[in-house]
Amino acid sequence: MNVIIVTACPSGMATSFLAARRLEQAARRRDWEPLIDMRSQFERELVLSDAQLAAAELVIVAASPMTSAGLDRFVGKRVHVAPIEEALPDPAAFLANAEARARVLEAKDIADVAATVSTTASGAASAADGEVAHKPSIVAVTACPTGVAHTFMAAEALSEAGRALGYPTRVETQGSVGAQDALTEQEIAAAEVVILACDIEVDPTRFAGKRVWRTSTGTALKKPRDTIEQALEGAEVESATAAGGQGSQQKGEKRGPYKHLLTGVSFMLPMVVAGGLMIALSFVFGIKAFEEEGTLAAALMQIGGGSAFKLMIPVLAGYIAYSIADRPGITPGMIGGWLAATLDAGFLGGIIAGFLAGYSALGLSRFVKLPQSIESLKPILIIPLVASMVTGLVMIYVVGTPVAGLMATLTEFLESMGSANAVLLGILLGAMMCFDLGGPVNKAAYAFGVGLLASETYAPMAAIMAAGMVPALGMGLASFIARAKFAEPEREAGKASFILGLCFISEGAIPFAAKDPLRVIPACMVGGAVTGALSMLIGAKLLAPHGGLFVLLIPNAINVPLMYLGAIVAGTLVTGIGYALIKKGAQQVETAAAT
Repeated sequence: MNVIIVTACPSGMATSFLAARRLEQAARRRDWEPLIDMRSQFERELVLSDAQLAAAELVIVAASPMTSAGLDRFVGKRVHVAPIEEALPDPAAFLANAEARARVLEAKDIADVAATVSTTASGAASAADGEVAHKPSIVAVTACPTGVAHTFMAAEALSEAGRALGYPTRVETQGSVGAQDALTEQEIAAAEVVILACDIEVDPTRFAGKRVWRTSTGTALKKPRDTIEQALEGAEVESATAAGGQGSQQKGEKRGPYKHLLTGVSFMLPMVVAGGLMIALSFVFGIKAFEEEGTLAAALMQIGGGSAFKLMIPVLAGYIAYSIADRPGITPGMIGGWLAATLDAGFLGGIIAGFLAGYSALGLSRFVKLPQSIESLKPILIIPLVASMVTGLVMIYVVGTPVAGLMATLTEFLESMGSANAVLLGILLGAMMCFDLGGPVNKAAYAFGVGLLASETYAPMAAIMAAGMVPALGMGLASFIARAKFAEPEREAGKASFILGLCFISEGAIPFAAKDPLRVIPACMVGGAVTGALSMLIGAKLLAPHGGLFVLLIPNAINVPLMYLGAIVAGTLVTGIGYALIKKGAQQVETAAAT
Protein backbone atom coordinates (compact mmCIF):
# COMPACT_ATOMS: atom_id res chain seq x y z
CA MET A 1 0.00 0.00 0.00
CA ASN A 2 1.26 3.47 -0.90
CA VAL A 3 1.30 5.74 2.17
CA ILE A 4 2.24 9.37 2.72
CA ILE A 5 3.56 10.05 6.25
CA VAL A 6 3.87 13.63 7.48
CA THR A 7 5.67 14.52 10.74
CA ALA A 8 6.09 17.94 12.35
CA CYS A 9 6.93 19.21 15.82
CA PRO A 10 7.19 22.70 17.38
CA SER A 11 10.99 22.86 17.21
CA GLY A 12 10.99 21.15 13.86
CA MET A 13 14.01 19.02 14.61
CA ALA A 14 14.52 16.06 16.94
CA THR A 15 11.01 14.76 17.53
CA SER A 16 10.01 15.26 13.91
CA PHE A 17 13.03 13.34 12.68
CA LEU A 18 12.70 10.52 15.20
CA ALA A 19 9.00 10.05 14.53
CA ALA A 20 9.56 10.02 10.76
CA ARG A 21 12.34 7.46 11.04
CA ARG A 22 10.42 5.10 13.32
CA LEU A 23 7.17 5.36 11.38
CA GLU A 24 8.99 4.66 8.11
CA GLN A 25 10.60 1.54 9.58
CA ALA A 26 7.28 0.32 10.99
CA ALA A 27 5.55 0.97 7.67
CA ARG A 28 8.09 -1.06 5.71
CA ARG A 29 7.66 -3.94 8.15
CA ARG A 30 3.97 -3.91 7.15
CA ASP A 31 5.04 -4.08 3.47
CA TRP A 32 3.83 -0.55 2.86
CA GLU A 33 5.56 1.89 0.50
CA PRO A 34 5.94 5.06 2.58
CA LEU A 35 6.65 8.53 1.25
CA ILE A 36 8.02 10.69 4.10
CA ASP A 37 7.38 14.42 4.48
CA MET A 38 9.41 15.48 7.53
CA ARG A 39 8.65 19.13 8.29
CA SER A 40 11.58 20.81 9.97
CA GLN A 41 13.55 24.02 10.03
CA PHE A 42 16.11 22.35 7.82
CA GLU A 43 13.77 20.64 5.36
CA ARG A 44 11.45 22.31 2.91
CA GLU A 45 7.92 21.14 2.43
CA LEU A 46 7.82 18.04 0.27
CA VAL A 47 6.29 18.95 -3.06
CA LEU A 48 4.08 16.04 -4.03
CA SER A 49 3.36 15.40 -7.68
CA ASP A 50 -0.12 14.70 -8.94
CA ALA A 51 0.92 11.12 -9.59
CA GLN A 52 2.15 10.65 -6.02
CA LEU A 53 -1.01 12.09 -4.55
CA ALA A 54 -3.16 9.95 -6.82
CA ALA A 55 -1.24 6.79 -5.91
CA ALA A 56 -1.50 7.39 -2.16
CA GLU A 57 -4.06 5.12 -0.55
CA LEU A 58 -3.57 6.50 2.94
CA VAL A 59 -2.19 9.71 4.45
CA ILE A 60 -0.93 9.68 8.04
CA VAL A 61 -0.20 13.00 9.72
CA ALA A 62 1.64 13.08 13.06
CA ALA A 63 2.13 16.72 13.87
CA SER A 64 2.09 19.32 16.63
CA PRO A 65 0.91 21.96 15.87
CA MET A 66 -1.37 20.62 13.18
CA THR A 67 -1.41 23.97 11.33
CA SER A 68 2.07 23.24 10.00
CA ALA A 69 1.15 19.97 8.40
CA GLY A 70 -0.35 21.27 5.14
CA LEU A 71 -3.60 19.31 5.40
CA ASP A 72 -5.18 21.09 2.44
CA ARG A 73 -3.04 19.03 0.09
CA PHE A 74 -4.87 15.86 1.07
CA VAL A 75 -8.48 16.81 0.54
CA GLY A 76 -10.31 13.81 -0.92
CA LYS A 77 -7.81 11.25 0.43
CA ARG A 78 -8.16 8.86 3.40
CA VAL A 79 -6.41 10.76 6.17
CA HIS A 80 -5.63 10.07 9.81
CA VAL A 81 -4.30 12.93 11.95
CA ALA A 82 -2.90 12.70 15.47
CA PRO A 83 -0.44 14.46 17.77
CA ILE A 84 3.16 13.49 17.08
CA GLU A 85 3.54 12.37 20.70
CA GLU A 86 1.21 9.41 20.01
CA ALA A 87 3.49 8.08 17.28
CA LEU A 88 6.65 7.67 19.35
CA PRO A 89 5.88 5.02 22.03
CA ASP A 90 4.61 2.32 19.65
CA PRO A 91 4.85 3.18 15.92
CA ALA A 92 3.42 -0.18 14.80
CA ALA A 93 0.29 0.24 16.90
CA PHE A 94 0.00 3.84 15.75
CA LEU A 95 0.00 2.77 12.08
CA ALA A 96 -2.53 0.02 12.71
CA ASN A 97 -4.81 2.51 14.45
CA ALA A 98 -4.31 5.03 11.64
CA GLU A 99 -5.31 2.50 8.99
CA ALA A 100 -8.44 1.55 10.92
CA ARG A 101 -9.58 5.10 11.77
CA ALA A 102 -8.65 6.98 8.59
CA ARG A 103 -11.51 8.94 6.98
CA VAL A 104 -11.86 10.85 3.74
CA LEU A 105 -10.82 14.44 4.40
CA GLU A 106 -13.09 17.23 3.24
CA ALA A 107 -12.10 20.89 2.93
CA LYS A 108 -14.70 22.03 5.48
CA ASP A 109 -13.28 19.68 8.11
CA ILE A 110 -9.64 20.85 8.01
CA ALA A 111 -9.95 23.61 10.61
CA ASP A 112 -11.90 21.47 13.08
CA VAL A 113 -9.52 18.50 12.76
CA ALA A 114 -6.44 20.67 13.24
CA ALA A 115 -7.92 22.44 16.27
CA THR A 116 -9.04 19.22 17.96
CA VAL A 117 -5.74 17.41 17.51
CA SER A 118 -3.63 20.43 18.46
CA THR A 119 -5.61 20.88 21.68
CA THR A 120 -5.11 17.23 22.58
CA ALA A 121 -1.42 17.47 21.83
CA SER A 122 -1.02 20.63 23.88
CA GLY A 123 -2.64 19.09 26.91
CA ALA A 124 -0.58 15.94 26.68
CA ALA A 125 2.62 17.88 26.14
CA SER A 126 1.94 20.13 29.13
CA ALA A 127 1.35 17.17 31.40
CA ALA A 128 4.40 15.42 30.12
CA ASP A 129 6.55 18.53 30.44
CA GLY A 130 5.44 18.99 34.01
CA GLU A 131 6.44 15.47 34.88
CA VAL A 132 9.71 15.42 32.97
CA ALA A 133 10.83 18.73 34.43
CA HIS A 134 11.05 17.10 37.80
CA LYS A 135 12.22 13.64 36.83
CA PRO A 136 13.85 13.40 33.40
CA SER A 137 14.35 9.86 32.18
CA ILE A 138 17.94 8.81 31.44
CA VAL A 139 19.27 5.84 29.48
CA ALA A 140 22.94 4.92 29.24
CA VAL A 141 25.32 2.47 27.59
CA THR A 142 28.63 1.39 29.13
CA ALA A 143 31.42 -0.47 27.28
CA CYS A 144 35.15 -1.02 27.71
CA PRO A 145 37.76 -3.04 25.75
CA THR A 146 37.61 -6.16 27.92
CA GLY A 147 33.94 -5.75 28.71
CA VAL A 148 34.35 -6.88 32.30
CA ALA A 149 35.07 -4.61 35.25
CA HIS A 150 34.71 -1.03 34.03
CA THR A 151 31.65 -1.89 31.95
CA PHE A 152 29.58 -3.27 34.80
CA MET A 153 30.95 -1.10 37.61
CA ALA A 154 30.24 2.06 35.61
CA ALA A 155 26.72 0.81 34.90
CA GLU A 156 26.10 0.20 38.59
CA ALA A 157 27.53 3.60 39.54
CA LEU A 158 25.31 5.44 37.02
CA SER A 159 22.22 3.52 38.13
CA GLU A 160 22.83 4.29 41.80
CA ALA A 161 23.65 7.95 41.14
CA GLY A 162 20.51 8.31 39.01
CA ARG A 163 18.35 6.88 41.79
CA ALA A 164 20.02 9.14 44.34
CA LEU A 165 19.28 12.18 42.18
CA GLY A 166 15.69 11.07 41.62
CA TYR A 167 16.02 10.39 37.88
CA PRO A 168 14.73 7.13 36.36
CA THR A 169 17.89 5.57 34.89
CA ARG A 170 18.31 2.47 32.68
CA VAL A 171 21.76 1.24 31.71
CA GLU A 172 22.71 -1.20 28.96
CA THR A 173 26.10 -2.92 29.25
CA GLN A 174 28.13 -3.84 26.18
CA GLY A 175 30.17 -6.48 27.97
CA SER A 176 32.34 -9.40 27.03
CA VAL A 177 29.24 -11.48 26.21
CA GLY A 178 27.52 -8.79 24.18
CA ALA A 179 24.71 -6.43 25.15
CA GLN A 180 22.93 -7.12 28.43
CA ASP A 181 19.82 -5.36 29.72
CA ALA A 182 19.39 -4.01 26.21
CA LEU A 183 17.48 -0.75 25.90
CA THR A 184 14.12 -1.00 24.17
CA GLU A 185 12.92 1.40 21.50
CA GLN A 186 10.27 2.68 23.90
CA GLU A 187 12.83 3.45 26.62
CA ILE A 188 15.06 5.28 24.16
CA ALA A 189 12.12 7.25 22.77
CA ALA A 190 11.02 8.30 26.26
CA ALA A 191 14.49 9.26 27.48
CA GLU A 192 15.45 12.90 27.73
CA VAL A 193 19.20 12.17 27.71
CA VAL A 194 21.39 9.32 26.48
CA ILE A 195 24.76 8.80 28.20
CA LEU A 196 27.36 6.81 26.23
CA ALA A 197 30.06 5.93 28.78
CA CYS A 198 32.22 3.95 26.40
CA ASP A 199 35.95 3.43 25.90
CA ILE A 200 35.27 1.77 22.56
CA GLU A 201 33.00 2.67 19.69
CA VAL A 202 29.37 1.57 19.91
CA ASP A 203 26.70 1.99 17.25
CA PRO A 204 24.89 5.29 17.95
CA THR A 205 22.37 5.13 15.10
CA ARG A 206 19.45 4.14 17.36
CA PHE A 207 19.96 7.35 19.34
CA ALA A 208 19.50 9.68 16.35
CA GLY A 209 17.33 12.60 17.38
CA LYS A 210 18.07 12.20 21.10
CA ARG A 211 20.27 14.37 23.31
CA VAL A 212 23.51 12.40 23.70
CA TRP A 213 26.43 12.89 26.11
CA ARG A 214 29.65 10.94 25.56
CA THR A 215 32.21 10.16 28.25
CA SER A 216 34.50 7.33 29.38
CA THR A 217 33.70 4.43 31.67
CA GLY A 218 36.35 5.67 34.11
CA THR A 219 34.68 9.06 34.45
CA ALA A 220 31.24 7.49 34.84
CA LEU A 221 32.59 5.12 37.48
CA LYS A 222 34.49 7.69 39.52
CA LYS A 223 32.12 10.66 39.09
CA PRO A 224 28.67 9.28 38.22
CA ARG A 225 26.73 12.14 39.81
CA ASP A 226 28.78 14.74 37.93
CA THR A 227 28.40 12.74 34.73
CA ILE A 228 24.60 12.75 34.97
CA GLU A 229 24.45 16.45 35.83
CA GLN A 230 26.81 17.35 32.95
CA ALA A 231 24.78 15.20 30.57
CA LEU A 232 21.51 16.88 31.54
CA GLU A 233 23.09 20.29 31.04
CA GLY A 234 25.41 19.79 28.06
CA ALA A 235 24.08 16.90 25.95
CA GLU A 236 23.57 17.72 22.28
CA VAL A 237 21.07 16.33 19.81
CA GLU A 238 22.50 13.46 17.75
CA SER A 239 21.78 14.12 14.12
CA ALA A 240 21.22 11.31 11.64
CA THR A 241 24.45 12.23 9.84
CA ALA A 242 26.49 12.22 13.01
CA ALA A 243 24.98 8.95 14.19
CA GLY A 244 25.74 7.24 10.90
CA GLY A 245 29.31 8.48 11.04
CA GLN A 246 30.03 7.41 14.61
CA GLY A 247 28.82 10.65 16.12
CA SER A 248 30.24 14.09 16.53
CA GLN A 249 32.79 15.11 19.10
CA GLN A 250 31.47 16.58 22.31
CA LYS A 251 33.02 18.10 25.40
CA GLY A 252 32.44 15.00 27.50
CA GLU A 253 33.94 12.60 24.97
CA LYS A 254 37.48 11.31 24.57
CA ARG A 255 38.06 10.36 20.97
CA GLY A 256 40.87 9.89 18.51
CA PRO A 257 43.44 7.18 17.73
CA TYR A 258 43.50 5.84 21.28
CA LYS A 259 39.80 5.04 21.25
CA HIS A 260 40.06 3.47 17.80
CA LEU A 261 42.94 1.29 19.01
CA LEU A 262 40.99 0.12 22.06
CA THR A 263 38.03 -0.75 19.87
CA GLY A 264 40.28 -2.99 17.79
CA VAL A 265 41.77 -4.57 20.91
CA SER A 266 38.32 -5.25 22.36
CA PHE A 267 37.27 -7.25 19.30
CA MET A 268 40.62 -9.02 19.10
CA LEU A 269 40.66 -10.04 22.75
CA PRO A 270 38.23 -13.02 22.54
CA MET A 271 40.33 -14.37 19.66
CA VAL A 272 43.47 -14.06 21.78
CA VAL A 273 41.88 -15.72 24.81
CA ALA A 274 40.43 -18.60 22.80
CA GLY A 275 43.65 -19.14 20.85
CA GLY A 276 45.90 -18.96 23.88
CA LEU A 277 43.82 -21.41 25.91
CA MET A 278 43.62 -23.82 22.95
CA ILE A 279 47.41 -23.78 22.72
CA ALA A 280 47.66 -24.33 26.47
CA LEU A 281 45.25 -27.28 26.29
CA SER A 282 47.36 -28.85 23.52
CA PHE A 283 50.33 -28.71 25.91
CA VAL A 284 48.40 -30.82 28.42
CA PHE A 285 49.36 -33.82 26.29
CA GLY A 286 53.02 -32.76 26.34
CA ILE A 287 54.99 -29.78 25.11
CA LYS A 288 55.84 -31.51 21.81
CA ALA A 289 52.68 -33.62 21.47
CA PHE A 290 51.18 -31.32 18.80
CA GLU A 291 53.97 -32.25 16.39
CA GLU A 292 52.42 -35.69 15.87
CA GLU A 293 49.89 -35.53 13.05
CA GLY A 294 46.34 -36.70 13.66
CA THR A 295 46.42 -36.34 17.45
CA LEU A 296 44.06 -34.26 19.56
CA ALA A 297 47.00 -32.12 20.62
CA ALA A 298 47.76 -31.36 16.96
CA ALA A 299 44.11 -30.48 16.31
CA LEU A 300 44.00 -28.13 19.31
CA MET A 301 47.21 -26.45 18.19
CA GLN A 302 45.81 -26.05 14.69
CA ILE A 303 42.67 -24.40 16.09
CA GLY A 304 44.51 -22.13 18.52
CA GLY A 305 47.85 -21.37 16.93
CA GLY A 306 47.03 -22.09 13.30
CA SER A 307 43.65 -20.34 13.14
CA ALA A 308 42.80 -18.09 16.11
CA PHE A 309 46.24 -16.54 16.44
CA LYS A 310 46.48 -15.99 12.67
CA LEU A 311 43.17 -14.10 12.73
CA MET A 312 44.21 -11.85 15.62
CA ILE A 313 45.90 -9.21 13.50
CA PRO A 314 43.20 -9.06 10.77
CA VAL A 315 40.53 -8.65 13.45
CA LEU A 316 42.57 -5.94 15.21
CA ALA A 317 43.09 -3.99 11.99
CA GLY A 318 39.53 -4.55 10.77
CA TYR A 319 37.90 -3.14 13.87
CA ILE A 320 40.30 -0.24 14.20
CA ALA A 321 39.14 0.68 10.70
CA TYR A 322 35.52 0.03 11.71
CA SER A 323 35.87 2.43 14.61
CA ILE A 324 37.12 5.13 12.24
CA ALA A 325 34.91 4.63 9.18
CA ASP A 326 32.05 2.41 10.34
CA ARG A 327 31.24 -0.73 8.31
CA PRO A 328 32.92 0.35 5.03
CA GLY A 329 36.23 0.24 6.88
CA ILE A 330 36.04 -3.44 7.92
CA THR A 331 36.97 -4.99 4.56
CA PRO A 332 40.10 -2.93 3.81
CA GLY A 333 41.08 -3.15 7.47
CA MET A 334 40.95 -6.94 7.58
CA ILE A 335 42.74 -7.23 4.24
CA GLY A 336 45.47 -4.92 5.51
CA GLY A 337 45.65 -6.86 8.77
CA TRP A 338 46.00 -10.18 6.93
CA LEU A 339 48.81 -8.70 4.85
CA ALA A 340 50.49 -7.49 8.04
CA ALA A 341 50.28 -11.02 9.44
CA THR A 342 51.61 -12.69 6.27
CA LEU A 343 54.41 -10.10 5.94
CA ASP A 344 55.43 -10.79 9.58
CA ALA A 345 54.72 -7.16 10.48
CA GLY A 346 52.96 -8.30 13.65
CA PHE A 347 50.64 -6.21 15.73
CA LEU A 348 52.46 -2.98 14.85
CA GLY A 349 51.75 -3.65 11.18
CA GLY A 350 48.15 -4.49 12.06
CA ILE A 351 47.72 -1.18 13.87
CA ILE A 352 49.16 0.73 10.92
CA ALA A 353 46.96 -1.20 8.49
CA GLY A 354 43.86 -0.49 10.57
CA PHE A 355 44.43 3.25 10.71
CA LEU A 356 45.43 3.39 7.04
CA ALA A 357 42.31 1.48 5.97
CA GLY A 358 40.02 3.42 8.28
CA TYR A 359 41.11 6.87 7.23
CA SER A 360 41.22 5.84 3.56
CA ALA A 361 37.60 4.64 3.77
CA LEU A 362 36.56 7.71 5.75
CA GLY A 363 38.20 10.04 3.23
CA LEU A 364 36.47 8.33 0.32
CA SER A 365 33.14 8.52 2.10
CA ARG A 366 33.38 12.20 3.02
CA PHE A 367 35.31 13.85 0.24
CA VAL A 368 34.68 11.86 -2.96
CA LYS A 369 31.49 13.08 -4.58
CA LEU A 370 29.91 10.95 -7.28
CA PRO A 371 26.87 11.33 -9.53
CA GLN A 372 23.65 10.52 -7.73
CA SER A 373 23.06 7.51 -9.95
CA ILE A 374 26.15 5.69 -8.63
CA GLU A 375 26.41 7.27 -5.15
CA SER A 376 24.67 4.23 -3.66
CA LEU A 377 27.53 2.03 -4.88
CA LYS A 378 30.10 3.80 -2.71
CA PRO A 379 29.72 1.75 0.51
CA ILE A 380 29.43 -1.66 -1.20
CA LEU A 381 31.78 -1.31 -4.17
CA ILE A 382 33.87 1.82 -4.47
CA ILE A 383 35.04 2.30 -0.87
CA PRO A 384 35.95 -1.38 -0.25
CA LEU A 385 37.72 -1.60 -3.63
CA VAL A 386 39.71 1.61 -3.52
CA ALA A 387 40.46 1.56 0.22
CA SER A 388 41.54 -2.10 0.04
CA MET A 389 43.78 -1.35 -2.94
CA VAL A 390 45.38 1.65 -1.24
CA THR A 391 45.86 -0.19 2.04
CA GLY A 392 47.19 -3.35 0.38
CA LEU A 393 49.66 -1.58 -1.90
CA VAL A 394 51.01 0.59 0.91
CA MET A 395 51.38 -2.45 3.19
CA ILE A 396 53.18 -4.48 0.51
CA TYR A 397 55.46 -1.83 -0.98
CA VAL A 398 55.96 0.70 1.82
CA VAL A 399 55.08 -0.43 5.33
CA GLY A 400 55.34 -4.21 5.45
CA THR A 401 59.10 -4.83 5.19
CA PRO A 402 60.32 -2.04 7.55
CA VAL A 403 57.71 -2.86 10.20
CA ALA A 404 58.48 -6.59 9.90
CA GLY A 405 62.13 -5.74 10.55
CA LEU A 406 61.15 -3.61 13.52
CA MET A 407 58.96 -6.39 14.94
CA ALA A 408 61.73 -8.94 14.45
CA THR A 409 64.15 -6.64 16.27
CA LEU A 410 61.66 -6.04 19.10
CA THR A 411 60.88 -9.74 19.44
CA GLU A 412 64.55 -10.65 19.42
CA PHE A 413 65.27 -8.01 22.03
CA LEU A 414 62.47 -9.21 24.31
CA GLU A 415 63.47 -12.85 23.95
CA SER A 416 67.19 -12.30 24.48
CA MET A 417 67.30 -9.43 26.94
CA GLY A 418 69.34 -9.90 30.06
CA SER A 419 67.96 -10.00 33.55
CA ALA A 420 68.60 -6.28 34.14
CA ASN A 421 66.62 -5.19 31.07
CA ALA A 422 63.88 -7.71 31.87
CA VAL A 423 63.53 -6.34 35.38
CA LEU A 424 63.38 -2.74 34.11
CA LEU A 425 60.67 -3.66 31.59
CA GLY A 426 58.76 -5.50 34.31
CA ILE A 427 58.97 -2.49 36.62
CA LEU A 428 57.69 -0.19 33.87
CA LEU A 429 54.78 -2.44 32.84
CA GLY A 430 53.86 -3.23 36.44
CA ALA A 431 53.78 0.41 37.47
CA MET A 432 51.72 1.33 34.38
CA MET A 433 49.11 -1.31 35.26
CA CYS A 434 48.67 0.23 38.72
CA PHE A 435 48.86 3.91 37.85
CA ASP A 436 45.24 4.61 36.92
CA LEU A 437 43.46 1.28 37.63
CA GLY A 438 41.87 0.62 34.25
CA GLY A 439 42.47 4.08 32.78
CA PRO A 440 44.37 5.00 29.61
CA VAL A 441 47.84 4.15 30.96
CA ASN A 442 46.64 0.77 32.28
CA LYS A 443 44.96 -0.06 28.97
CA ALA A 444 48.00 1.02 26.95
CA ALA A 445 50.20 -1.45 28.83
CA TYR A 446 47.59 -4.16 28.46
CA ALA A 447 47.22 -3.57 24.72
CA PHE A 448 51.02 -3.81 24.36
CA GLY A 449 51.07 -7.19 26.07
CA VAL A 450 48.12 -8.57 24.10
CA GLY A 451 49.67 -7.41 20.83
CA LEU A 452 52.94 -9.22 21.54
CA LEU A 453 51.09 -12.54 21.85
CA ALA A 454 50.67 -12.50 18.07
CA SER A 455 54.45 -12.76 17.70
CA GLU A 456 54.57 -15.53 20.33
CA THR A 457 56.18 -13.26 22.91
CA TYR A 458 54.52 -14.25 26.17
CA ALA A 459 56.67 -12.81 28.99
CA PRO A 460 55.33 -9.21 29.01
CA MET A 461 51.76 -10.49 29.19
CA ALA A 462 52.62 -12.52 32.26
CA ALA A 463 54.09 -9.48 34.00
CA ILE A 464 51.13 -7.32 33.04
CA MET A 465 48.47 -9.69 34.36
CA ALA A 466 50.36 -10.39 37.58
CA ALA A 467 50.84 -6.69 38.29
CA GLY A 468 47.22 -5.94 37.39
CA MET A 469 46.05 -8.20 40.22
CA VAL A 470 48.14 -6.47 42.88
CA PRO A 471 46.10 -3.27 43.56
CA ALA A 472 42.83 -5.03 44.35
CA LEU A 473 44.55 -7.86 46.27
CA GLY A 474 46.66 -5.36 48.18
CA MET A 475 43.70 -3.24 49.27
CA GLY A 476 41.90 -6.36 50.41
CA LEU A 477 44.95 -7.44 52.42
CA ALA A 478 45.40 -3.98 53.97
CA SER A 479 41.79 -3.87 55.13
CA PHE A 480 42.33 -7.23 56.85
CA ILE A 481 45.69 -6.75 58.59
CA ALA A 482 44.98 -3.18 59.75
CA ARG A 483 41.32 -3.54 60.65
CA ALA A 484 41.47 -0.80 63.26
CA LYS A 485 42.31 1.78 60.61
CA PHE A 486 39.36 0.81 58.42
CA ALA A 487 35.68 1.43 59.06
CA GLU A 488 33.21 -1.41 58.58
CA PRO A 489 32.20 -0.32 55.01
CA GLU A 490 35.91 -0.20 54.15
CA ARG A 491 36.43 -3.75 55.39
CA GLU A 492 33.49 -4.95 53.32
CA ALA A 493 34.90 -3.13 50.29
CA GLY A 494 38.21 -4.85 51.00
CA LYS A 495 36.64 -8.31 50.82
CA ALA A 496 35.09 -7.53 47.44
CA SER A 497 38.36 -6.00 46.24
CA PHE A 498 40.29 -9.15 47.10
CA ILE A 499 37.92 -11.36 45.12
CA LEU A 500 38.11 -9.01 42.13
CA GLY A 501 41.90 -9.06 42.35
CA LEU A 502 41.96 -12.84 42.06
CA CYS A 503 40.11 -12.41 38.76
CA PHE A 504 42.58 -9.81 37.38
CA ILE A 505 40.18 -6.92 37.93
CA SER A 506 42.33 -4.11 39.28
CA GLU A 507 39.28 -1.82 39.40
CA GLY A 508 38.44 -3.36 42.77
CA ALA A 509 40.86 -0.86 44.28
CA ILE A 510 39.06 2.16 42.82
CA PRO A 511 36.88 2.88 45.91
CA PHE A 512 40.05 3.16 47.98
CA ALA A 513 41.94 5.19 45.39
CA ALA A 514 39.01 7.58 45.01
CA LYS A 515 39.11 8.39 48.73
CA ASP A 516 42.84 8.37 49.38
CA PRO A 517 44.67 8.61 46.02
CA LEU A 518 47.95 10.10 47.32
CA ARG A 519 48.58 7.01 49.43
CA VAL A 520 46.76 4.25 47.54
CA ILE A 521 48.19 4.89 44.06
CA PRO A 522 51.88 4.96 45.12
CA ALA A 523 51.41 1.85 47.27
CA CYS A 524 49.80 0.03 44.34
CA MET A 525 52.48 1.15 41.87
CA VAL A 526 55.32 -0.02 44.11
CA GLY A 527 53.67 -3.42 44.60
CA GLY A 528 52.88 -3.75 40.89
CA ALA A 529 56.45 -2.82 39.96
CA VAL A 530 57.80 -5.49 42.33
CA THR A 531 55.49 -8.15 40.87
CA GLY A 532 56.26 -7.13 37.28
CA ALA A 533 60.01 -7.21 37.93
CA LEU A 534 59.86 -10.64 39.60
CA SER A 535 57.68 -12.05 36.82
CA MET A 536 60.17 -10.97 34.16
CA LEU A 537 63.13 -12.10 36.27
CA ILE A 538 61.84 -15.66 36.64
CA GLY A 539 61.00 -15.83 32.92
CA ALA A 540 57.26 -16.38 33.35
CA LYS A 541 55.34 -16.81 30.08
CA LEU A 542 51.55 -16.56 29.93
CA LEU A 543 49.48 -17.78 26.97
CA ALA A 544 46.11 -16.37 28.08
CA PRO A 545 45.71 -12.60 28.51
CA HIS A 546 42.92 -12.74 31.11
CA GLY A 547 41.50 -14.84 33.91
CA GLY A 548 43.73 -14.00 36.87
CA LEU A 549 44.82 -16.80 39.18
CA PHE A 550 42.22 -19.12 37.70
CA VAL A 551 44.46 -19.46 34.63
CA LEU A 552 46.85 -21.41 36.87
CA LEU A 553 44.29 -24.22 36.90
CA ILE A 554 44.95 -24.83 33.18
CA PRO A 555 48.01 -27.04 32.71
CA ASN A 556 50.88 -25.26 30.93
CA ALA A 557 49.01 -21.95 30.52
CA ILE A 558 51.89 -20.53 32.59
CA ASN A 559 55.32 -22.14 32.45
CA VAL A 560 56.36 -21.56 36.10
CA PRO A 561 53.10 -21.47 38.06
CA LEU A 562 54.50 -21.63 41.61
CA MET A 563 57.16 -18.98 41.06
CA TYR A 564 54.57 -16.84 39.25
CA LEU A 565 52.22 -17.15 42.22
CA GLY A 566 55.10 -16.14 44.48
CA ALA A 567 55.65 -12.96 42.43
CA ILE A 568 51.97 -12.03 42.83
CA VAL A 569 52.10 -12.71 46.58
CA ALA A 570 55.23 -10.58 46.96
CA GLY A 571 53.67 -7.56 45.23
CA THR A 572 50.44 -8.00 47.19
CA LEU A 573 52.36 -7.99 50.48
CA VAL A 574 54.27 -4.85 49.50
CA THR A 575 51.08 -3.00 48.56
CA GLY A 576 48.93 -4.33 51.40
CA ILE A 577 51.43 -3.88 54.22
CA GLY A 578 52.68 -0.61 52.78
CA TYR A 579 49.24 0.95 52.62
CA ALA A 580 48.32 -0.44 56.03
CA LEU A 581 51.33 1.38 57.50
CA ILE A 582 50.81 4.74 55.80
CA LYS A 583 47.02 4.92 56.08
CA LYS A 584 45.87 7.42 58.69
CA GLY A 585 42.89 6.78 60.88
CA ALA A 586 39.61 5.02 60.20
CA GLN A 587 38.52 7.17 57.27
CA GLN A 588 35.36 6.23 55.49
CA VAL A 589 36.03 4.92 52.00
CA GLU A 590 33.28 6.04 49.69
CA THR A 591 32.05 3.84 46.91
CA ALA A 592 32.50 5.00 43.34
CA ALA A 593 28.79 5.64 43.04
CA ALA A 594 28.98 8.27 45.75
CA THR A 595 31.97 10.21 44.39
